[in-house]
Amino acid sequence: MASFRFPLFLFFSFFLLLQPHSITANLHRTNTLLKNSNIYASDLRTLQLNDTKPTRFFEVTKPIQLAKTKPCSYLVLHHDFAFTYGKPPVVANYTPPSHCLSQKLSKIVLEWNATCKGRQFDRIFGVWLGGVELLRSCTAEPRATGIVWTVEKDITRYYSLLVQNETQTFAVYLGNLVDNTYTGVYHVDITIHFYPAEENFKDHEYGLDNLVSGYGSRADLILPISRNLPLNGGLWFEIANSTDPGIKDFVIPQNVYRAVLEIYVSFHENDEFWYGNLPNDYIAANNLTDYPGNGPFREVVVILDGEVVGAVWPFTVIFTGGINPLLWRPISAIGSFNLPSYNIEVTPFLGNILDGKTHTFGFSVTNALNVWYIDANLHLWLDSKSAKSKGQLLKHNSAPPLVSLVSNFKGLDGTFLTNVNRSISSTGWVESSHGKITTHFIQDFTYSNYMVMGNNGNLQIVNQTIHVNDSVSAEMPSSNAQFMKSYKTFPFYLYSNSENKGNGSSLSVANVTLGFNQKNSKSAGSGISDSSLENLQDGQGVMVVKNNLVASGLGSTQQVYNYHGSEFCYFRNISSSNYTILYDEVGNKCHKISESHLGPNLAKIK
Repeated sequence: MASFRFPLFLFFSFFLLLQPHSITANLHRTNTLLKNSNIYASDLRTLQLNDTKPTRFFEVTKPIQLAKTKPCSYLVLHHDFAFTYGKPPVVANYTPPSHCLSQKLSKIVLEWNATCKGRQFDRIFGVWLGGVELLRSCTAEPRATGIVWTVEKDITRYYSLLVQNETQTFAVYLGNLVDNTYTGVYHVDITIHFYPAEENFKDHEYGLDNLVSGYGSRADLILPISRNLPLNGGLWFEIANSTDPGIKDFVIPQNVYRAVLEIYVSFHENDEFWYGNLPNDYIAANNLTDYPGNGPFREVVVILDGEVVGAVWPFTVIFTGGINPLLWRPISAIGSFNLPSYNIEVTPFLGNILDGKTHTFGFSVTNALNVWYIDANLHLWLDSKSAKSKGQLLKHNSAPPLVSLVSNFKGLDGTFLTNVNRSISSTGWVESSHGKITTHFIQDFTYSNYMVMGNNGNLQIVNQTIHVNDSVSAEMPSSNAQFMKSYKTFPFYLYSNSENKGNGSSLSVANVTLGFNQKNSKSAGSGISDSSLENLQDGQGVMVVKNNLVASGLGSTQQVYNYHGSEFCYFRNISSSNYTILYDEVGNKCHKISESHLGPNLAKIK
């Protein structure tokens, strides 16, 4: 067993969220492995840092559709995040500037702009307004000459909260550690841009405000399902295991006629690489009890008053130090700078919670290891013509997931196949001044993870695919049924191998394929509005490590981003290698969509 070296990708994330005493325990646990705290002590010194300008890091995504108007910009927070780990969030008073609200607004955009120089791990951070999370993100890892990165997020969805005419608490938690080795301080500016509407401007995401059901419109009220200030740390709930739920009480107004729960999820420490966690029987047979287990399947379960109302099968976000940090410079992994949130339609259950009493949302994570950060925002649509709505849950099904695990191993080498299926559905009606509306919500999930362990435990291959199909439909007495459908596929492939080269040196190879594919369809007046996205990254990384320091390394990344909407399209084909952009092709023309190998629910753009 002394020769066993667990696949190095699990230790190439520099997402330091542990207390100092926990860091020591982690290093002791891996004393026969490459020690992650020493890798960056070399600052990747073999890479040439001849340029003096800060390097701009970025995540490839489509630009936000904006009206051709000059925004009214409001600098909400300027702060230098030094030693902030385990301390209270940085807060500021937020009052929407009256001069920014003098006209009708078409968009509201949050801009995070940050710089850093020196050495530092990647850090998770969150941004909240009145306890409502606006952004979950990861910092970029700096270099000696400095870096800069910007995240722009369309936060128009939170319109009612952002224009609320009262002072609210704006909070940011970024848990950073600074010492003699890790010197990077994150210098941050957060600005909110209010874009006045122009005549005939079409907002294809929020352009359906005339629907009485609220589909396509912005919520009238947003309640935080998060931890309350004051506290040390983020406002998210910290889920340490599968029996450790995050719970929050809430009360809703009695004139609500639609409700959607938006969930933010991120995973860290022993579950940062949950998709590569090994089955417990393999760990026990090889006496590897210190290594992350519980297998590679995770789901976030959403519970309302003890009843499972929905689930999240999360996208495999790789943080900027994950697997091999050389892969994400300067192109960040999909979702790392703007983690996705997930929607659960709660409308069918409104009949159970329109009583003016206190109710409870809870979150648990199947097979969880320490630690998951989860919170949520409850979006509510209010009936301005009535003081009280009424409703009834008609039908609900939330059978447990069907799990199949086939293991075949001998010693440290073997194969593992995990397949999981689940469906959740609910139907209920709500009656308000808009009439009696019956809402159907369906979630269908499929999951497959094929894992190979070889080369006496030094080789790991993970081939995983997650399919998530969500649909919401509303039957109305005076109009055609409205609907929204979303089909998502998250392909993930990892090849990780380590070879001992002697003289205290080793060679580490990691190849990654990461995809986020989605097709949306929704009713739009008398027609249908469709959009599709294919977003695929391939990365190849090699590092030679000698005496626990990086002696040389190379990381290359290629990405193709292809978005096709009914009236807006965006294409980008880009590649980088060790901080250098090799090519970058951008286009915005719409082309014909044809069915692809992804199946009938996902489309490929020619």
